[in-house]
Amino acid sequence: MTIKDLMQTMDYGPAPESATEALAWIADRPVIGHFINGRFTAPEGEMAEVVNPATDAVLTRVGLGTVAEVDAAVQAARAAFPKWAALPGHDRARYLYALARHVQKRERFLSVLETLDNGKTIRESRDIDVPLVARHFYHHAGWAELMADEFPGHSALGVCGQIIPWNFPLLMLAWKVAPALAAGNTVVLKPADLTPLTAYAFAEICAEIGLPPGVLNIVNGDGATGALIAGHEGVAKVAFTGSTEVGRVIRRQIAGSGKKLSLELGGKSPFIVFEDADLDAAVEGVVDAIWFNQGEVCCAGSRILVQEGVAPRFFDRLRKRMETLRIGDPLDKTMDVGAVVSRKQLARIHGLLAQAEAEGATLHRAPVQMPAQGAFCAPGFLTGTAPAHTVSQTEIFGPVATTLTFRTPDEAITLANDTRYGLAASVWSQNIDRAIEVAAKVKAGVVWINATNIFDAGAPFGGYRESGYGREGGRAGMREYLAAPARPGKPRPDPAPLSGVAPHAGKADRAGIDVTAKLYIGGKQTRADGGQSYTATGKGGVALGQAALANRKDVRNAVEAAGKASGWGGVTAHNRAQVLYFLAENLSQRAEEFTAALAACGTPKPAEEVAATLRRAFWYAAQADKFDGAVTATKSNHVTLTVNEPFGTMGLIAPDEAPLLGLMSLILPAIAMGNRVVAVASQSHPLIATRLYQVLETSDIPGGVVNLLTGARDELAKTLAEHDDVAALWYCGSASGVAMVETASAGNLKPVWTDQGLTRDWLDPAQGQGREFLHRAVQVKTIWLPYGA
Repeated sequence: MTIKDLMQTMDYGPAPESATEALAWIADRPVIGHFINGRFTAPEGEMAEVVNPATDAVLTRVGLGTVAEVDAAVQAARAAFPKWAALPGHDRARYLYALARHVQKRERFLSVLETLDNGKTIRESRDIDVPLVARHFYHHAGWAELMADEFPGHSALGVCGQIIPWNFPLLMLAWKVAPALAAGNTVVLKPADLTPLTAYAFAEICAEIGLPPGVLNIVNGDGATGALIAGHEGVAKVAFTGSTEVGRVIRRQIAGSGKKLSLELGGKSPFIVFEDADLDAAVEGVVDAIWFNQGEVCCAGSRILVQEGVAPRFFDRLRKRMETLRIGDPLDKTMDVGAVVSRKQLARIHGLLAQAEAEGATLHRAPVQMPAQGAFCAPGFLTGTAPAHTVSQTEIFGPVATTLTFRTPDEAITLANDTRYGLAASVWSQNIDRAIEVAAKVKAGVVWINATNIFDAGAPFGGYRESGYGREGGRAGMREYLAAPARPGKPRPDPAPLSGVAPHAGKADRAGIDVTAKLYIGGKQTRADGGQSYTATGKGGVALGQAALANRKDVRNAVEAAGKASGWGGVTAHNRAQVLYFLAENLSQRAEEFTAALAACGTPKPAEEVAATLRRAFWYAAQADKFDGAVTATKSNHVTLTVNEPFGTMGLIAPDEAPLLGLMSLILPAIAMGNRVVAVASQSHPLIATRLYQVLETSDIPGGVVNLLTGARDELAKTLAEHDDVAALWYCGSASGVAMVETASAGNLKPVWTDQGLTRDWLDPAQGQGREFLHRAVQVKTIWLPYGA
């Protein structure tokens, strides 16, 4: 027999990784408690078993945090915050460097512990997870060092409540803890109750390096403990990674609290294979996309879309590659697939697969010998699935992908975006022009080209739509843990109540009683759907005219018109700037008219408000082609682009104060960045906005880019917050209105930016304009491009 023949026939021998040290460490900790104020505390409440999913053996027990324990952790974090935040960035950087070094010095121990606890293969925990943990602490040590220079005027938020999942226990800890500490915040972290071991070991590292007590607190527990942390009044920021359903619960729970929120939620990510792709490379990509970490990856390429011409060949190669996969003891270095995290998760996967087959799909499984014990799931993929099938829309979170075929690139994009999620996508093509075009059109926060599941601390990671908002990693991730420069403000009063809807027999108190403004939708003046108007009054209660009273149908019409104006996002930034300059030019020609109208409303500085509006239009025109993304230093042989993309359709709720300037201060940055807007004008002074119609019509702004509604502010705001086709909402209203819109936004989890019910001095550029408005008008897309040999 030749050597070639031997290479084809010989089998793998076992290559187990010793778990002796990790098991001894676990044996010394029969109960996992909490880490509060620098001390390891015994749990006071109920306990749950921690199980090795590969063997079903009970490793230890973990305490479920109580109200008292959560409160103690938050109080410790609050007490530690002033001193930690006041440390020079260099001093915080030294702690983060120490954490990175100590993680590196214990890579093998942490890798084995993670595998025992989670069920993932030792190759993944050793070669991917733990090195990335160290990378995140190194990277954010650098941000701590540079924070004062890179984020001038910004400050730490306070106590950050962080809730992490079980699929990447230590890596998710690093993603959240590192930027929080670098920014000067203190932390209360809740690991998943299924996988608490590496977080507890990390707490011991924190004690070992002398991290000041209270800076990092770890409270173990289940969902109830997480809710206690998120809802605690002492927490200033909540960061959650987990399911979309729980993300909605948290959004509603903390609505109106003023807490900053970032959510990294579910995904149903497309894996798009074009006919000119390197099919063998794409097949290996599938291995990394859906069979990596047993498919328990929020950004897993779980929907495989293949061009029809190569679909039969691709699926044949995929079946053959699947035959070579090895599933078994995750501590064996020759294994490709380990155990899913629990028997409960395994049952959920099996239930979804049974439903897929009942709906007509065919399940192809790897012909593997399943271990006798443990929560193992054979890798596979489904054919015959349709876009409407449950498994095509629902996250399986297991090592099984769905498949579809397509004919044209446009069809591929349509299928890719046929999901309520938008976390990641992977595009495979040797035609780089096509790949980049598809990357631009796919609604996802991360896009890999001819690659998948590549991560780096310098590359922002996060989703669009119901995959959440906020970013982790890089500059964008640091912004999530910083507060913009503080500004003064008084509680915003409620607007004047709507009046004059019904006729009355009193004497007319104004000339030109027939002044009745319409709505502005799709580039046209339109009557309110309900046929209603209300009286707008000015200084001394004098009636100035009638404004249209918009309703839910008018909101829907405006959102539909904005949706049809999608070409605005594809217009060059230079062209958008020209339109804004033109708008300012046309507004300047009517400056006296707007000054007089503002004076009639009782605005204190009407001429200054008009002049400031003109200057603001010029400022955002100047920013249109200068507020751009970056090329980020990450992995070798890649160019990683961070691109600022418009949300699409935004809802804007203008304030009563400064009715012209406040409204335009919201509209201008939004459209400068390529968004279309549905703006609700000042409820008390709506006729200022209606005078803008002719300015907009003569300024080359395409119909539907700016839509203006008048009427009951909070009723219209609630409708916009609930609307699935409104991608983001800015609200300048009352504190109670803030809670209302944040609650209503939980349906499609749109980002909501408010001023917490506090008035602004819109004449002050430090309060009424700036890069914060531009940041809030875009979402970051990270695109990974192959580059170099």
